[in-house]
Amino acid sequence: MNLKKYLAIGLVGLTAATILSTSVFAEGDSEEEAVEEAVEEAAEETAEEAVEEAVEVDERETTYLALSKEPILTIPEEFPRQFMYESLVNIDYPEDGVKGIFLTGGTAASARLDELTDFVNSTALNSMVIDVKDDDGTIVMDLDSDHEYVQEFTRGYVNAEELMKHLEEHNIYPIARIVIFKDSRLAKARPDLSFTDDNGEVWSNRAGASFVNPYEREVWEHNVEVAKQAAALGFQDIQFDYVRFPEGFATMDEQLNYSRGEYAESGSDNVQQRVDAVTDFIAYAREELKPYGVDLSVDIFGFSALVREEPNIGQSFPRISANVDVISSMIYPSHWGPWNLGIEKPDLEPYNLVYNYMEVENEVLAALGEDAPTTRPWIQDFTASYLGAGNYRTYGDHEVSEQIRALHDHGVKEYLIWNSRSNFSKGATFDFDE
Repeated sequence: MNLKKYLAIGLVGLTAATILSTSVFAEGDSEEEAVEEAVEEAAEETAEEAVEEAVEVDERETTYLALSKEPILTIPEEFPRQFMYESLVNIDYPEDGVKGIFLTGGTAASARLDELTDFVNSTALNSMVIDVKDDDGTIVMDLDSDHEYVQEFTRGYVNAEELMKHLEEHNIYPIARIVIFKDSRLAKARPDLSFTDDNGEVWSNRAGASFVNPYEREVWEHNVEVAKQAAALGFQDIQFDYVRFPEGFATMDEQLNYSRGEYAESGSDNVQQRVDAVTDFIAYAREELKPYGVDLSVDIFGFSALVREEPNIGQSFPRISANVDVISSMIYPSHWGPWNLGIEKPDLEPYNLVYNYMEVENEVLAALGEDAPTTRPWIQDFTASYLGAGNYRTYGDHEVSEQIRALHDHGVKEYLIWNSRSNFSKGATFDFDE
């Protein structure tokens, strides 16, 4: 017997029982006769209806509960302040925008800190970018972390609490520079988190520096732990540098040995896997840092804005920009080749190089709409004599001023000045609104 018949008979019986329970027997009829009449009446009145309803039940589509891959618990976009970590210091974001210089850990630990503090406080400058984790993976100040490698690679020659109190006292906005994937210390300690040749040796570039693998989640966690502890110290902005694969990686990605982790099965080509890994790391870090109430900024090659995606190193300018609060393009005139941005010898024309570049970047950021970050480019305060005679000029007050003027002419109020030894041109014009 099929489902329709079962349902029809069941409904007939149920209807008959209902009539019996609510009817009064006609005078002179027996109970048995009354029952028979009730059943016949129910059968005649409801059989057709019951079959129709059964058909509807039988033909009803099966529905399934959708399985969501989204996490059950997520950190809200606007994190409630009562649940944020309390910083050791309180330094407000500069009203006129960040205008800063770079300090190595060694400089921050030396008497030169006072010299550079006076320099900043006597000009329109207001911020310092200070190494927390440097170019070889050394952590230059003690961080309150139980993480094995954070402890192992700490050389705490910077007194973090004294430094932060000093910056607060002089109202200097603190930015923590954390070098991410260029990390010789972690690469040597954990070759499985790096790139190795067929002899098992960790790969290094011509300068002897090694990188760790952006595909590895353990590498992500190590660097984000450093970032969290820097934020807890009071740094208001966490700046990631070297958020990329080694330069020229596309020429050796199939020769080196390394894991692609979860990306190996993605179905994307090698180039897109690299872009995905770098972008996903930044998105992960931003989510993890939300409870600390800090900005996340990333240094990126200016060339990435021109090509949108730099295939060798995994940097996508639009995708990285959409996942940070601040984008800091490295637009040093010395870092561009002949005829880039329409300039034959870029290092000789600091104003034109920066001006032409900002036309491109502004267009890219405008396309991001509300997702666009603040732009805070790195500009050049060093002489690139390695370019050879006729291809470089000596950089000083005028050249630094010209780069700042070009940014100003594009409405860009924020910038950072790079000199690897923290030696700066102190007579430059640092604000063209004054």
